[in-house]
Amino acid sequence: MTSSSAKKLAVLLASVVLSVASVAPAFAQGGGGGAAGPNSDAAKPTAASKPAATTKAERKAARKEARAKKNAELKELEAHGYQPSRNDPNYPTDIQNAQKKAGIGAAASQ
Repeated sequence: MTSSSAKKLAVLLASVVLSVASVAPAFAQGGGGGAAGPNSDAAKPTAASKPAATTKAERKAARKEARAKKNAELKELEAHGYQPSRNDPNYPTDIQNAQKKAGIGAAASQ
């Protein structure tokens, strides 16, 4: 086999693979082999579209609640002597002492 015939064969094989790859998704989207008419399942809106907005709102509320809890905990630690802006070489002991005073770190360290 010569070099030019090998190149032609490689180009032919590549074009066949690309052709099949571009047509395969069209066959995968058919709903049971028939055409998607007005009464088919493909034309009906899914029920998942409404809960998605609800779950997004729930996630947003959960993030707000978690942020508020974190900020409240930080305020309490600051009230008990923790200074996050200070460059402290004894960082772990500084926050641990503030957690002990505030009673916060007991559940997290177990």
